[in-house]
Amino acid sequence: MYENIVVAFDGSEFSRAALAESAKWVRRHGGKAVLLHAVFFDEQEFAIAPEQRDMRFEVGKKACFQAKYTASDEFGLNGNLEALVCEGEPHEVIVDVAGSKNADLIAMGTHGNKGLKKLFMGSVASRVIQSSPCDVLVVKPSGDRAEKYGSILLSYDGTEFGKKALGRACELAKTEGSEITALYVIPRYEEMIEFFMSNVIRENIMHEARRTMQSAVDTASKLGVTIKTEITEGNESDRIAETALRLKSNLIIRGSHGWSGINRAIIGNVIENVIVSAPCPVLAVR
Repeated sequence: MYENIVVAFDGSEFSRAALAESAKWVRRHGGKAVLLHAVFFDEQEFAIAPEQRDMRFEVGKKACFQAKYTASDEFGLNGNLEALVCEGEPHEVIVDVAGSKNADLIAMGTHGNKGLKKLFMGSVASRVIQSSPCDVLVVKPSGDRAEKYGSILLSYDGTEFGKKALGRACELAKTEGSEITALYVIPRYEEMIEFFMSNVIRENIMHEARRTMQSAVDTASKLGVTIKTEITEGNESDRIAETALRLKSNLIIRGSHGWSGINRAIIGNVIENVIVSAPCPVLAVR
């Protein structure tokens, strides 16, 4: 399913978690991974201290190759892991290399080695999600993570991206033997736009939610997969994280975009917030 994985790596505990997640996948299902480190080039900075460029390349190479051999030894990848150091803006390098390597998955940490201030979601990961040619798996460190994705939480809204996410969840279920719970979150419109929701309107919205989830059940059934469904109301990112925690989900899956297509607010308000608060890895499906 995922045969070519690009792992964004900067030596942080977050990127090491992404590497471990990718290495376990390769060990279980085969394929190969590219360990990618981006050296950011700032002309003003290097004009003041040009020696920093070479130093950063050396640091990047050392971190990557050390991680490569450690991961190869720990997970027994036997040559299925390549290390690569490139220069440029991290999100651009990640996307470009993923395209050139025909990657079908990018794996990365929620934060970089400078933490929230420099490499927060809006700076790197969300840019990768917006422009990636393939699915993006975002991982945070965890000392207790299951070997397989036995329990998958699918955030489903009936959009084309949602349908692609459903298809990917079904593929994973067949590959990993996973149980899928599809979650539909009805927004609290009155909190968003001061909109008064009458009983009639609420019932119509609930009817549409049930219809959408039944469609998901029918689609999954045609693919040979049985899924459970839940409908709730509130802030979508909060409900997704809370449900994943309650169900002890090993993976959250969501389309990379939602109702508003490539609208930045959809990514910022849902994907980013889910990734920050999720108790497990999050897979953004293109």
